[in-house]
Amino acid sequence: MNQPDEQPARRGCGHVSVPHTADLRIEAWGPTREDCIAEAVRGLVESFADISQATHQRVIERHLDAGSDADLLTSAVEEVIYYLDTDGAIPAEVEASRAVDGGIYLMLRVVDAAAAEIIGAAPKAACLSGLTCAPDASGRWMCAVTIDV
Repeated sequence: MNQPDEQPARRGCGHVSVPHTADLRIEAWGPTREDCIAEAVRGLVESFADISQATHQRVIERHLDAGSDADLLTSAVEEVIYYLDTDGAIPAEVEASRAVDGGIYLMLRVVDAAAAEIIGAAPKAACLSGLTCAPDASGRWMCAVTIDV
């Protein structure tokens, strides 16, 4: 029998957008920290762009390191916002893998924003308030981030 806070859809990887006053809040989950962070990035992209008809044009690879797992989540979200703002690039596919130094390697297969259907407000920044990225009691990773839009 499932515990009250367990939902069958949350057993693998996934994300949801939850109501938040004037901002966007994304909750994500996955079996590893890297899966969870990648899923949060996918949730961010789905909040403002439909890239289902676009084909990725190039790959951006970044090594991210930070003092905490929550900081890694923030760094990944901020990378997406940075490339959207500076290059008009939107991730169509996201992968994250563990780096030997404890950080992550983030791979973004991106499309040009002109090839995407913009369906929501563009993200501006990740908020530090309410930021989480940690395993739950069962060992499944959970993360949550609020985005200024």
